[in-house]
Amino acid sequence: MNNDNILSPKDIAGNLNQISLQKKIILGIQHTFTMFGATVLVPIITGFDISVALFMAGIGTLLFHLVTNGKIPAFLGSSFAFIAPIMSVLLLKTGTNAAEEAFGSPLFGEALAYAQGGLVVAGIVYLLMAGLVAIFGVEKIISFFPPIVTGPIILVIGLKLAPTAIDMASGNWFLAIVSFGIVTAVSIYGRGFLKVLPVLIGLTGGYIVALITGNVDFTPMKEAAWVGVPAFRMAKFSFETIMIVAPIAVATMIEHIGDVLAIGTTVNKDFIKNPGLHRTLIGDGLATSISAMFGGPANTTYSENTGVLALTRVHDPFIIRIAAVFAILLGIMPKIGAVIKTIPTSVVGGISIVLFGMIASIGAKSLVEHNIDFGKSRNLIISAVILVLGLGGASLPIPYFNVTLEGMALAAIIGIILNKILPKDI
Repeated sequence: MNNDNILSPKDIAGNLNQISLQKKIILGIQHTFTMFGATVLVPIITGFDISVALFMAGIGTLLFHLVTNGKIPAFLGSSFAFIAPIMSVLLLKTGTNAAEEAFGSPLFGEALAYAQGGLVVAGIVYLLMAGLVAIFGVEKIISFFPPIVTGPIILVIGLKLAPTAIDMASGNWFLAIVSFGIVTAVSIYGRGFLKVLPVLIGLTGGYIVALITGNVDFTPMKEAAWVGVPAFRMAKFSFETIMIVAPIAVATMIEHIGDVLAIGTTVNKDFIKNPGLHRTLIGDGLATSISAMFGGPANTTYSENTGVLALTRVHDPFIIRIAAVFAILLGIMPKIGAVIKTIPTSVVGGISIVLFGMIASIGAKSLVEHNIDFGKSRNLIISAVILVLGLGGASLPIPYFNVTLEGMALAAIIGIILNKILPKDI
């Protein structure tokens, strides 16, 4: 019997150079499955083409590895942080007041193109920050984004998405509850590799129940080809939509720094110093800008794949590049994208209740882990202002520039300013 394809604990814990190519391919497929659920969920929610999202996730990951000299075992998938501003642009450009109506509007394609333009600029913001890091050093830049600022910002990102999750789930609460229940059960009771796949398993389980209950329309799947070029769409730009989307980069850069630190901790290396934070920011920013320019969502380093690194103890970046190649292959197979499109919105809604709530919870977790003292008035004021401005629909017109700061952008800017001007000891 040939045991070459068996993944033994000795292989996993031993010298990476002794792992055969076949085994590395298996491990790469594992990383592909890990990123798949979350990466396709963003286009399902926002209306981006699924095939383009998968294709650009693979391209973005390979580009990130090129910029960082292939040293960091990171996979870049679709970013959830930009969902709220994307939906805001869709509603603004289609003139509707509900996500479902926006998706059905004849202006939807053009509206999504303008959202892409905002994402392209968001990626450029990463490049500007990378330049500042290279010039002034990591410590000085990070001083503008302490936990008292970033924690509430992440909270707002999650809570702003809550109405979207409920709107999607309300179409069929039975399917929503089924998918929600599966995700919860896998997250709590799952063992081994299954535990890092709650989203994918929840989608699959909810979809099976939808099939059994006759809630699946197979029309898109019947019309799709097995192999084809993804439906790329060029970005369009307007100052108004850029100011809605691009400022979210302030928050996602903090998430990026946290992910890079987490990956470094997992593999016992300091990637902030080598290859350097400026390189990781450039890689992430280029991946986002290129993806959005051609019709894909923003990309970001995926914590899901970091979990697989910890689980398998295999840290070879080459395996992540194998996963990226598989993502590209999935992107040029429209039949698979069409199958995913048949997933009922309510199934996605049930999962979104968990995911969007988890984003908010991560913000709260950050505040707790950094021992933020809310006995201090300055901390209460900073967090209160960010939460109210971010969630309350506040807007600040700036006539000279003919622009209005609102939502997350306004909340982040005011929070950063307050953190710098308020005394530290009150």
